[in-house]
Amino acid sequence: MNVTIIYNAIIEIQDSFRIGKVIMYSSTVTEYQEPPKKKVEEQASEPSPLPCKEEGKQPLIWFNIIGIGILHILALHAFFTKYHEAKFWTWIFSPAWGISAGIGITAGAHRLWAHRSYSAKLPLRIFLAILYCMAGQTHFYKWIRDHRTHHKFTETAADPHDANRGFFFSHVGWLMMKRHPAVKKYGSKVDMSDVTADPVIQFFDKYYELIMCTLAFVIPTLIPVYIWNESWYISIHAVIIRYVWLLNATFLVNSFAHMWGNRPYNRDVKPTENASVSFFTLGEGWHNYHHSFPWDYKAAELPSYGLNPSTAFIETMARLGLAYDLKTPSKELIAKVSVNNGDGTYSRWGIDHHQRKGTKGL
Repeated sequence: MNVTIIYNAIIEIQDSFRIGKVIMYSSTVTEYQEPPKKKVEEQASEPSPLPCKEEGKQPLIWFNIIGIGILHILALHAFFTKYHEAKFWTWIFSPAWGISAGIGITAGAHRLWAHRSYSAKLPLRIFLAILYCMAGQTHFYKWIRDHRTHHKFTETAADPHDANRGFFFSHVGWLMMKRHPAVKKYGSKVDMSDVTADPVIQFFDKYYELIMCTLAFVIPTLIPVYIWNESWYISIHAVIIRYVWLLNATFLVNSFAHMWGNRPYNRDVKPTENASVSFFTLGEGWHNYHHSFPWDYKAAELPSYGLNPSTAFIETMARLGLAYDLKTPSKELIAKVSVNNGDGTYSRWGIDHHQRKGTKGL
């Protein structure tokens, strides 16, 4: 193991204890009228128009096309022909593994690392990194860079999954072809210094393939077989079904949540408020709000946990002293943005509906 990584990890542990002593009895939620300077700049530049029209070819990646196609065929065939033969504990275990992995994406890669909407002590960061690897997606660095590029250049040629190119492209088609040259050009300019300086991400990215394959495929296949005598066929295909389901749940945010729903916070962008997407993505479907306030740890205005379990997880970790500096805008700022920039509707599931002059309900 790299000596520098070990040293940085030790420093992180020392800092976590020091910080814990300071904030143990103070509020873990920071409410303010305006976000910190860096966040203001990020918000003001979202989305950023490109200085010129970017052209470029995107050759198809046949390996990805065939691989994604086969995975979906296997998952659908197994689910409709054999999965009903699965033992009771397989029905419980497989979704639970998928939901846990989903938390690694939503509370970890997305809200913690991509947006820095809250801070986490070393034990929680390691735990979230493990959960993220259980999802079997891509390296932390690549995922975070793509997401930051998506926010900064939403709905332009530099957006990795530009919703202007249609549902299929934004859902999965963008993975079936080479990146647009603009994605590479402008994505390389996104600040990733905090990511490269994080010893947890350094470690997990260095050994990502081994850790990911073990956590996403090997262990969840072996557990049902050796613990409750599930058949190899069912156990293997349960992993495939869970993997395909989690992939499509993630893709929903890029496709459905950029096309169908209302826009109570910013009427000029495609991202929408979509309760159905939030149900399947652990609270990531309140997308019009998220693109208006990307630095809010809730990724939504509503405090309700029913359609935002990722927020419940983060706040639980805060109560345990593992998460702190939870960033969220004041109600006054949300109301101002909603009234000035929204489409005149309010969030169907929100508590504070901002029923003011010039607005109307759904």
